[in-house]
Amino acid sequence: MNGTMGFVVWLVIMVAFMYFMVYRPQKKQENAAKVLRNSLTPGDTIETIGGFTGRIVSIKDEDVVFETGADKTKLVVKKWGIRSRTPADEQ
Repeated sequence: MNGTMGFVVWLVIMVAFMYFMVYRPQKKQENAAKVLRNSLTPGDTIETIGGFTGRIVSIKDEDVVFETGADKTKLVVKKWGIRSRTPADEQ
């Protein structure tokens, strides 16, 4: 009986370890990404996961149109493809 109890204790410790080292940080990262996507506004400067940077022109559902370069080339990207944002008032 004592060996079984020790196994159960170790099993609980391993599950707790996995929760705090894997699951919880992943959820925090997903929530931060959701906040970023919901806070996008026209005029903000963004960087995509592909390395493109530019200023947001318009947002429609899950698509973001932004302009980049000196000739103001317009590109469309999905919201999930945005890595970072600089608000328009901080530029």
